Amino acid sequence: MGKIVAFENVSLDGTTQDATGEEGFCSTDWRDTLAPADREAWSKLILEDALGARALLMGRRSYEFFATRYPSRTSPLADAMNSMPKYVVSSTLEDPGWANSTVLRGDPMTEVTKLKEAVDGEIRVYASAHLLHTLLDHDLVDELRLAVFPLLMGGGARFFDQQSNPKPLHPKQLRLVESRTVGDALLHLTYRPAPR
Repeated sequence: MGKIVAFENVSLDGTTQDATGEEGFCSTDWRDTLAPADREAWSKLILEDALGARALLMGRRSYEFFATRYPSRTSPLADAMNSMPKYVVSSTLEDPGWANSTVLRGDPMTEVTKLKEAVDGEIRVYASAHLLHTLLDHDLVDELRLAVFPLLMGGGARFFDQQSNPKPLHPKQLRLVESRTVGDALLHLTYRPAPR
């Protein structure tokens, strides 16, 4: 049985939008605000996280973001991302193009439930806020990991932005199972659903 683990970069005030500065909301890549040693520590964290996954699960927009970047890259992280099985939840994507990619069609929650039953290990969700909102609402997320950047954005899409996700999330009680600093500036938090 697979385990869905979501990983999000988030600012102190909850923004997740445009952490790379490529969408036009923010002109700065958040990583560029870190001291070199902190950026190196963050890169190590991301690589370790990716190496711990057996598959990737993404919404269409996030999939397209990664699929236009990683196939041409060469690094341990790119090698992990490129070789790993990838699943994209989409009703409109015809040809995913990125190696080892499968489009999940039909009812998304039914398909994700089947995926959890088929994959042995962690299924990682990166940068897919809308999909993550839905997965959380259906109790399909087993762990939530947050890399908290020491930034105040003052705007942008928030982690649980009700404007992009108009359906209110049912209250979910989580428990903190780990917190640690990454370098001197970042906080890495790991939450799991609280026992019922």
